[in-house]
Amino acid sequence: MSRNFDLGYSGTRVIVSGGGGAGMGASLVGKLTELGAEVHVLDLKEPPTGTGAVFHKTNLSDPAAITATVAEIGGPVNALFNCVGVPGTRTTPLETMLINFAGVRHLTESVIPFMDGGGSVTTVASQAGAGWAQNLDTWLPLVQTEGFEGAREWLEKNIGDVTVPYNNSKEVLVIWTQYSAVALGEKNIRTNVIGPGPTATPMTEDFEKLAGKDFWDKYPIPLHRPATPDEQADTLVFLGSAAASCVTGSYLITDGGTNAGLVTGLLKITR
Repeated sequence: MSRNFDLGYSGTRVIVSGGGGAGMGASLVGKLTELGAEVHVLDLKEPPTGTGAVFHKTNLSDPAAITATVAEIGGPVNALFNCVGVPGTRTTPLETMLINFAGVRHLTESVIPFMDGGGSVTTVASQAGAGWAQNLDTWLPLVQTEGFEGAREWLEKNIGDVTVPYNNSKEVLVIWTQYSAVALGEKNIRTNVIGPGPTATPMTEDFEKLAGKDFWDKYPIPLHRPATPDEQADTLVFLGSAAASCVTGSYLITDGGTNAGLVTGLLKITR
């Protein structure tokens, strides 16, 4: 007997990191509250007004601050969305890796004890992390470190491997998501990661500084436009929901078809 399509957020408690300001996380916060979830936002910027979300001002590069905020929120927590991320234009390679990976992992590991009976973890990586498989041997030892300080120690010793900090950090997120899916499955916790392509967010200006506006103007997207934050948020809502109850360990590329064109040789990226 088929069941009705139900996202299942009504009455749940949800944490969204990086849900302040504008962008994918902020769009996600609005959608989750509309679906009846109690949403807690961890960020330095407040979420959009009128969402009804609970704001916890938190430095997401500080593991102690993360731990304290999660303890303040308490349980149960039914879903976690890791939307925090920096482009690397105003941070060192080490700082970029620590914020984009070590902090995300620390938050997740802090929340998991409050997911008694199961839950979901959904993380925002990037289409820039699509090279994860080619770099698996490089990044798996980092994924296998323990704790925030373990990641810091490994990175300090191997910082020469961090050649493109933003891309590298997103590759690590993809590998970590897949690596952790097996153990989390034993706890009935699903974990998935998305790989957005160009999306019209406040970070667009930073990416234009990194690669040049001309590069992005010529960037091949079969759908001929960047995604909107709402479109990326819709994907996050699905993956974290009861409707995706058998989906875990997946890397869902949400880039308008660019990666498909690249792997089949139909598209090329030129600089």
